Order: sequence, then C-alpha cells, then structure tokens
Amino acid sequence: MDIDQEKEFNEENNQIIEEDINQIQNEVQDIQFQQVNDNQEINKKGEIRRVPVPPHRVTPLKNNWDKILTTIVENMKLQIRMNTKKKCVEIKTSQFTEDKTSLQRGVDFLKAFMMGFDIDDSVALLRLDDLYVESFEVKDVKTLHGDHLSRCIGRISGEKGKTKFATENATRTRIVLADQRIHILGSYSNIKAARDAICALILGSPPGKVYSQLKSLCRKYVEKS
Repeated sequence: MDIDQEKEFNEENNQIIEEDINQIQNEVQDIQFQQVNDNQEINKKGEIRRVPVPPHRVTPLKNNWDKILTTIVENMKLQIRMNTKKKCVEIKTSQFTEDKTSLQRGVDFLKAFMMGFDIDDSVALLRLDDLYVESFEVKDVKTLHGDHLSRCIGRISGEKGKTKFATENATRTRIVLADQRIHILGSYSNIKAARDAICALILGSPPGKVYSQLKSLCRKYVEKS
C-alpha cells in the first residue's frame, strides 16, 4: 500500500468513526429517563441487612435492646429484629424510611456496638458525620507470640486500663481491645493520633515516653480550642 492509498484509507476510517459517534450522540439525546423517587424504590424493595452477633456480645445486646430499638425504629425509621437461628440482628427499610442512607448508617451503628463499643459511643456514629471506626491487629504492626503478645496487650491497656484511658482522653477517641484486635472510634485525625500511640507501645516504647507525647498532644488540642 503506497502513501496515497494509506492516506485515503485513513480518511475513510475517520469519516466512518465520526458518523458512528454522531449517530450514538443522537440516540442518547433521544433517550428519556423517568424520574425515580428514592423513597418509593426503597419501600418497594424493603432492603434487609444482617449484622452477626458475637457470643460475647449477646448479653450486652439483651441489656441494651430497648435503647437500640428506640434508636433504630423511632429515630432511623427502620424495622429491627433478632434472628436467634442465624444469631444475627436484621434491620429492614419500611414505608416510613425517609433517608436512603438510614439503612447503612444503622448497620454501622450495630457493627460498632458488636465490636464492643458502648451504646452511647455507637449512637455518636449516627449523630456526627465525621466519625469512623478503624480496626487493626497487633500482628499488623509486629509479629508476636505467646507471652510477648500478652505483655504487648498489657502495655496497651496499662494497669487497670490506665494507659488505654489516657490514650482515649488525649486523642478524644474510644478504644476497644478485643484480644489481638484493636478497634478505634473517632475522627480521622484523632484515630491517626491514637493509632500512632498504640503502635509505639506495640513496638516496645516505654509507657512514660508515650505519656509525654500524649500530654503534648493534649496541649495542642487545648490551644486550638
């Protein structure tokens, strides 16, 4: 194929492509979509979400069931029930559900409670938009076994939980120690500060050094406020 033939071939191809693009654009403009009401779609489908209940959270769930019921049904306008066979809590949208994000927010609230957070701290997830839950394990920071792992968890908690409470108060977060797994509830920046302090303890930093870092962090928060 010489240069003239190749040039002619490319021009024909470009013309065909332009015609196809114009045809597709015309077809897209002719399409008209009907307006969909989000609430109607939610009510028709009746979406269901299930949150597993760990064995150690069954008793707290029973004790706080009235508060959970009030929060989910009256505030979130959702339906809730305990499925004893599958050992999970089921929540479902209803005809009274106004916000399409209510279902996901309700699931986040229940998951936080099942992780071990207090009911009032879990409710804060529904009231504030900038709160998150971050989870990680000790082995994600450093691989430890046996007594070394036990001592590491003891350093994070401290005597009678003093270190954990000091970290929570300094970083304005809530921390749950579930064996090797650590859950942190708070804003993005506060979670980062709490995670840095916990990682320092896992890596072997003395609690006194971490305390001094937390004190300087408290001063920064006071100055900002």
